[in-house]
Amino acid sequence: MRALCGAGGMIDRCRGALVLAVVLLVSPVRAQDFPLELRPPVAARPANLVERDQGAPPAPAAAELVVPFSLLGRFVLPGTRMVLDLPVTGGGGDASAPVSVVHGARPGPVLCLAAGIHGDEINGVEIVRRLVNLLQPEQLAGTVVAVPVVNLSGFQRGTRYLPDRRDLNRYFPGSRYGSMASRIAYVFFDGVVRHCDALIDFHTGSFDRSNLPQVRADLRLPAVLELARGLGATVVLHSPGSKGMLRLAATAAGIPALTFEVGAPARLQVSEIEVAVAAINGLLHHLGMVDGGASDKLPQPIFYDSQWVRANAGGLLIGEVALGQRVQKGQRLGRVIDPLRNTERAMVSPVFGRVLGMAQNQQVLPGFAAFHLGEETSEQHAVEEAGTAVAEDVDEDGGRAGADAPERVTPADDDVE
Repeated sequence: MRALCGAGGMIDRCRGALVLAVVLLVSPVRAQDFPLELRPPVAARPANLVERDQGAPPAPAAAELVVPFSLLGRFVLPGTRMVLDLPVTGGGGDASAPVSVVHGARPGPVLCLAAGIHGDEINGVEIVRRLVNLLQPEQLAGTVVAVPVVNLSGFQRGTRYLPDRRDLNRYFPGSRYGSMASRIAYVFFDGVVRHCDALIDFHTGSFDRSNLPQVRADLRLPAVLELARGLGATVVLHSPGSKGMLRLAATAAGIPALTFEVGAPARLQVSEIEVAVAAINGLLHHLGMVDGGASDKLPQPIFYDSQWVRANAGGLLIGEVALGQRVQKGQRLGRVIDPLRNTERAMVSPVFGRVLGMAQNQQVLPGFAAFHLGEETSEQHAVEEAGTAVAEDVDEDGGRAGADAPERVTPADDDVE
């Protein structure tokens, strides 16, 4: 010892150093739970979606720090991923829905991807799963919080609704002491959504109807419009939405949100899923969360006007158009066949437009909404029309008041989000 450390007080100091070295060897170093400095100082941090929309100047120059992301009582370190448990009640007992958190090694916004609010809408479940698996946390700027199945009980039973027959997407932001739907909505909204900077909520058509991949958004909100722009050539349909929808509750809380409709319920449609995955990858690039070449600047189809074409008689519906097809005024969209009387009735388009949604071939009753048509317009015109509509009376089916008003989007009982 004297030969190594020298004489006198040096012996005590050397002994202390040796003890510390032994402690470090016995106790492995754990990941730290405090900020990590990953890069040298930069000129300014990027503005988030709300700041960008309001034209706020960048924050003063500061070191570019990434801190552990806190969610549901856990910490996710920068450059890592973790699966957390979201406690939900379903099927008469307690259960947990998985929440995947991919926390990037660089600073950026927090994007929430949610699906399965309606348990039979499984296209969105697969979209979220694929996106999470594609992300590389060490290359990501910001954080992606992904919840592939929010309505766990509905998903397990293959049904749209909760066990009490309530539609979960009519109860946000929820209540801690309300019905089952209110409580599940509250747990998800308070525990996950409030920690995010933007939200994409995936859905499909309802009740044996299929939707062209499309975004539904309130174009009167500049931050929401900016979020929609990041989806490239994806169809955008202006829709204020209905009370209790997740996207309305999120925007009311200052979190820009969109509904992304993809295909039909109760089936997996690979081509539609791939379209949505590509669109979200483009959005991640638009938000500066991933590197890579810019996506193709194709024109974004935006629809302000939309209406349903309904069956005037009961029978068997046979469609003659395809999703996304452009149709002429007076063009036949399909036929309703009465097999008992051996008669046919044609369903024709009342407008020049595009097929945004349509019912599957099936038995229908009089008044059944079969074809959803959109009238394409420019982004500027769509935004202007959306702002003008605020001052106008709107009937219960989403159209302007008046006997000749067309049925606008978000009708009371057809193709609801």
